[in-house]
Amino acid sequence: MATAPHPVAEVARRAALAAGAVLRDNYLKPHRITLKSVIDPVTESDLQSQKVITVLLREAFPEHGILAEESTGEGGAGPASGRAPAEPRCRWIIDPLDGTVNFAHGFPMFCVSIAFEAAGVVEYGVVYDPLREELFEAWRGGGTFLNGEAVHVSPVFRLEAALLATGFPYDIRERLPATLARLGRMLGVAQGVRRAGSAALDLAYVAAGRLDGFWEEHLKPWDTAAGALLVAEAGGALSTLEGGPYELTSATILASNGRLHREMAAALAGEG
Repeated sequence: MATAPHPVAEVARRAALAAGAVLRDNYLKPHRITLKSVIDPVTESDLQSQKVITVLLREAFPEHGILAEESTGEGGAGPASGRAPAEPRCRWIIDPLDGTVNFAHGFPMFCVSIAFEAAGVVEYGVVYDPLREELFEAWRGGGTFLNGEAVHVSPVFRLEAALLATGFPYDIRERLPATLARLGRMLGVAQGVRRAGSAALDLAYVAAGRLDGFWEEHLKPWDTAAGALLVAEAGGALSTLEGGPYELTSATILASNGRLHREMAAALAGEG
């Protein structure tokens, strides 16, 4: 997978790198910021990055659908004609800037996330960190790679030795008691918990063994499509917080190295 050429991977890598270059160039410049909600910003760089990605994808695959964060509604952009296809067999799921709040404040934790879905199944994903020039990618059944080298989840098997990550939803002010209760339970049993503000990078870090687990609620498909595949192909486990199978439309996500999954789920649920 790391060396064999494939049109999907070649175009997706090119799009991720090109969009990452836009973000890197704009990172420390003044930003034009608008708000989708009280604490959910969008910058001109989100839109520029998305345009770079969609132009490249539509040139290469005009028949494919596109679901992107900054498109009208929930991102149902269609093929080159501008008309959304009826249930396209192939679809791209894009977050042009995961970690917009970080980016807007000059905090160096953000990325580009692109996933390719065929017949409802995510087959390929790439997450690119333009500041560290780290490109994580995975093919279904082909493993997970960082800059072309295979990576795997961590061997940690005790929660008290685990470094975990989480994120907070944009509507946290309506969810504060439950969100803080889960965080408090995990702080009490893990070696450490981090909240860096980019779900796609958190999932990539679980896949690469830098984190042992991650949980969050109220994410969208573009937040997790690529990252979830990275975790699965690196040998990790995925579920909802309640322990059910994880799907892109799930309201919550729990990702781990597999060894800690049951223990994490129990702690998050307040069991034991």
